Amino acid sequence: MKQPFTVDDLYLHRKITEIHCTEGPPTAACTVRSVDRGNDGYISRLWAFPLDGGPAVPLTHGPGEDQSPQWSPRQDQLAFVSDRGGTAQVYLMPCGGGEARQCGTFPGAVNNLKWMPDGESLVVAAAVPVDPDWRGGRSDGRTPKERTPGSPEVAWRLPYKTDGSGYMLAREVHLFRLDAASGKTTQLTDGAFDVMDFDISPDGKHIAYVRTREGRFAHRTDLWRCNAEGTHPVQLTSGLAMVMGPVWSPSGNSIAFSGAVQEGDAQANLWLVDFAGHLRRLGTPSLCVCDPETLYWEPDGRSVLFAQAHRGRHRIVRLPVAATEPSVLVSGDRQFGAFCPAGARMAFSAEHPARPSELYACDSVDGRNEQQLSDLNAWWSDRTPVQAEARQFHVPDGQGGTEVIEGWLLKAEERHWPLPLLDDVHGGPASYALLDFDTNVYWQVLCSRGWAVLVLNAVGSASYGREFCDRLLGRWGVLDWPQHQAAIEQLRKDGACDDRVAICGKSYGGYLSAWAIGHSDLFRAAVVMAPVGNIEAHYGTSDGGYYADPLYMGSQGCFDRKLALQLSPLRAIEKAVTPTIFLQGKEDERCPKCQTEELFVSMMCAGDTPAELVLYPDEGHTFLGEGKPSVRADAAARIVDWLEKHVRQPVKR
Repeated sequence: MKQPFTVDDLYLHRKITEIHCTEGPPTAACTVRSVDRGNDGYISRLWAFPLDGGPAVPLTHGPGEDQSPQWSPRQDQLAFVSDRGGTAQVYLMPCGGGEARQCGTFPGAVNNLKWMPDGESLVVAAAVPVDPDWRGGRSDGRTPKERTPGSPEVAWRLPYKTDGSGYMLAREVHLFRLDAASGKTTQLTDGAFDVMDFDISPDGKHIAYVRTREGRFAHRTDLWRCNAEGTHPVQLTSGLAMVMGPVWSPSGNSIAFSGAVQEGDAQANLWLVDFAGHLRRLGTPSLCVCDPETLYWEPDGRSVLFAQAHRGRHRIVRLPVAATEPSVLVSGDRQFGAFCPAGARMAFSAEHPARPSELYACDSVDGRNEQQLSDLNAWWSDRTPVQAEARQFHVPDGQGGTEVIEGWLLKAEERHWPLPLLDDVHGGPASYALLDFDTNVYWQVLCSRGWAVLVLNAVGSASYGREFCDRLLGRWGVLDWPQHQAAIEQLRKDGACDDRVAICGKSYGGYLSAWAIGHSDLFRAAVVMAPVGNIEAHYGTSDGGYYADPLYMGSQGCFDRKLALQLSPLRAIEKAVTPTIFLQGKEDERCPKCQTEELFVSMMCAGDTPAELVLYPDEGHTFLGEGKPSVRADAAARIVDWLEKHVRQPVKR
C-alpha cells in the first residue's frame, strides 16, 4: 500500500547538483547532496556513473561536503573541493579510486577550480581576506587587520552585502595557479574586484574570467582576458550589465558566454566575443539560458550546446553560431538541474513534481537512447502517486484583450475533483515555476492530503519571450493578479476546485500573495514568505534593490518612488481579511525582514484577522529550499497546517 508524502521525506531526498564528464570511458562524476539529520545540515559526496548504464561507484565518503568534481585531462586524477578540513580547499584523488589528499593551502574558501590542459596544474578561484579600510586599494602584500564578530563593517561601494554571506567587503575572490604535484600556489589576479567565473583556453596560454567592476558600483560584471601567468589583462566587454559562464571555443579564437544588457535582468542571452573583443549576440533576444554552467562547445567549433529555458520547461539544444534558432535534442515536461556532454553520450539530471531527481544519459548527436542511470530516491515509489498536468488558461492580457498562459496543476492520482486549491506564485517575477522537490516539499504533502496545487507562469515570467516578460515592468499587481484570478475562475468552472482556495508565495511570489489578499477576499488562507512588501524601502535595504527595482518599476536609470509606493502591498494590507502566516529568514538580505514586519504589524493593528509571523534566526532568503533541514521541515509543516486549518471556513468579510 502506498504511503502519503510527509514533510519528513525531505530528509530522504538525494539530489545531483553537479556533473562533470570524461570520455574515456564515458563517465559522469556527480555531486550528490543529501541531508545530515543528526547535525541538522547537509553532506555531499562524489559518485561516478558510467554512461553505459554500469553500476555507480561512490568516490568519496567525507567527512564534510565534497563538490565541484573535475576529471584531469590525463584522466589520471579527480580534483574536487571539500571542507573536510574546516575551510573549502582543493583535494586530488586517483581516478581509479584511492585516498584523497589536500593540494595546496589557500587563504580563504575555494569556490571554483579547473585543470590546465597539460594536466600538471589547476587554476583556482579562492577568497582572499582584505581590510575594508583599504577602500579598494591593492593588497600589495599587506596583511589585513584581524577581524572579530564586533569589527566595524565599512561600506564604500555597492553592493556591500549579499544574501547568504552578509557583509562582503572584508574579502575578495581571486585566481590562483596551483601546481598539482607540489601544491605550490601563485596568485594571478589582484585588485578591488571579485572573480565570478573563468575558463582556460585550449592551448593553456590564456584565461578568460568574469569579474566585478571596481569603484563606486560593483554589481556589474565584465569579461576579461589575461595570460596564463595573470599578466596583460584585457577587458573584452563593457556594454553588458551581466556576464556569466565563459567558455573558450575549441580553436581558442572566441569565447561564448551568457549575459544580459540591462541591470537586474534575469533573462540571460547567449553572446560571442572574439579574441580582439568584437561582440555579438547568439540567437535571438528571447532565447533564455537556464544555467550559465550548462554551456559547452561542440568539438568542431561550429555550434554550442546548452540548457534552454523554454515555456516553463528546460530543453537541451544545439545552436550553430551562424543560426538564430536552436535544434532541440532533449525536451519534455521537466526541468534539468545539471548537464554535461561526454563524446557520444551526455548526462543530465531532471526534475519533475511527479518524479524524484535522478541522473539520465542520452546520445549527444540527437538526444536518443535516453536511459536513467541513478536510483537515488527509491523511497519515492512507495509514496502516493502525484500527477502534474500542464494546462492552458485564457486570461486578460492587460491591453484590452486576452491571451493564453500556461501552468501546472498537481494532485494525487487517486483523488477526484473538486479539491481545495493552493495557488502557489513563483518568485522572480522574471523566472518561472521551478519544479524541484527540495523547495516545494509541501506540494506533494498537500496532494497526498487531498489538495490540488496550481503553479502559473503568468505575465512577467521568463522563457515565454521578451515581450511577455517585460510587459510586467512597472505594472506589478496590475497585470499579473488579474491573470491569477482568471485562472482560478476557469478551474472553478471546470469543476476542479470550489471556494476552498488559498494562496502562497515567496519573494516576488510573497509580493503577489500580499497584494492579492489586500485587493480581494477570494482566498481563505494565505502564506506570505520573504516578500517585497514595501518597494520603496526594498530599494535601499535589499542587496540588489538599488539596481533591480528601477528595472522592475519600468524606470531604469532612476527610481520612481511614487510608483513604488503605489504598487506596494503595504498600501492595501490593512484591508486584508484572509488569515495569513508570514515566514521569513531573519538574516535575509534579498528581501530583508523589515519587508515582512511592516506587512505583519500593519495587518495585526488593522483588525482581528488571524495573522502570525515566524522568523528563522541565521537564515537568509533561500531558507525554504536551502536552509537548515530543521528549518525547511518546520516551514513546510507550518504551511500545510495553516492552510488546512483555515481553508475550511469562509473569511470574515
